[in-house]
Amino acid sequence: MEFTIRTKTRDELLNITREIQSYVTDSGVKNGLCVVFIPHTTAGVTINEGADPDVVRDILMELDKKIPWEDGYRHGEGNSAAHIKASMMGSSVTVIIENRTLKLGTWQQIYFCEFDGPRSRRVWLKITEV
Repeated sequence: MEFTIRTKTRDELLNITREIQSYVTDSGVKNGLCVVFIPHTTAGVTINEGADPDVVRDILMELDKKIPWEDGYRHGEGNSAAHIKASMMGSSVTVIIENRTLKLGTWQQIYFCEFDGPRSRRVWLKITEV
């Protein structure tokens, strides 16, 4: 399964939990696993708090402090910071499915992490019954 999202800025975290839950519901899998994979080298995925939007802002702020866009990188495309941030976040997460629902903690949400936007991006899903 796959869906496409469009990012609007160079760095952003987009909550994709609802889209993923929709695919889980449509899959008919009652109990299993959902793997979310990002097939890009300058984007990633993470699970974090979804209740307070300042958490996302703080994550992006701290990543920019630690990995600035300009820092004497040698990569010719000029987007080394995006590659580093994507590696730090990771390219996949796995979430338990229980009773056709993503089993996330009270505050947890799944975020697509854009570090080289704006772009059109793909999210791949593998939903399996166990």
